[in-house]
Amino acid sequence: MALHKINRITQADHIRVTEAVAAAEEHTSGEIVTIVTDLSDHYEDIGLFWASVAAFLALACYGLFPDFYLGLVNGMSGGWAHDYSTGEIMAMIFVAMVLKWVGTWLILKWIPLRLALTPKAIKMTRVRARAINLFKVGTEAKTVGRTGVLLYLSMKEHRAEIVADEEIAKLVTPEIWGDAMVALIERVKAGQPGEGMAEAVRQMGIVLAEHFPKGHENPNELPDRLIEL
Repeated sequence: MALHKINRITQADHIRVTEAVAAAEEHTSGEIVTIVTDLSDHYEDIGLFWASVAAFLALACYGLFPDFYLGLVNGMSGGWAHDYSTGEIMAMIFVAMVLKWVGTWLILKWIPLRLALTPKAIKMTRVRARAINLFKVGTEAKTVGRTGVLLYLSMKEHRAEIVADEEIAKLVTPEIWGDAMVALIERVKAGQPGEGMAEAVRQMGIVLAEHFPKGHENPNELPDRLIEL
């Protein structure tokens, strides 16, 4: 689910989300885990891709306008024309491509630009993959009834995910979490990420209480606190 405006998570947000998780779990045997992270992936391959594209575009330009670029080279050498050999021309093209590649790669070390040039589908896939990985490590099958559910927020990608354990997934389709995601989005857009997560947790608690009401024995098996990575 895409988000558009994110502020930093504060200590007050940590308290707010932790209290929301504890309150939601009073009415359900489900266990809610909340995780927020600054970035789900560094997208190094995207930087390498665009650097390679820039280098090959430069090569195409050298091939299409050789006289122009040779004129630039002559200009840098004081205006003296030179009859370059094939080997010299190839060497100059190779050096120019390497410089273009390295320059583009260095520019794309700036994360905001790299994220801007990363297709939305790739960001969505990697945030989802990170959420699933974290779920498998810290939530999946960690409760007796397999009733754990993860709410994951990735700040710089502006995305959130809900991943549920086996027993929950059998009864609750992803669409049912819609109210929780809408609640999160509305408040995050308003610059209240902590309140957004807390409200999403409250909505998730309503769903869980309907399908997994609290039993006589309901140990707190997963942490209530907001985990910031």
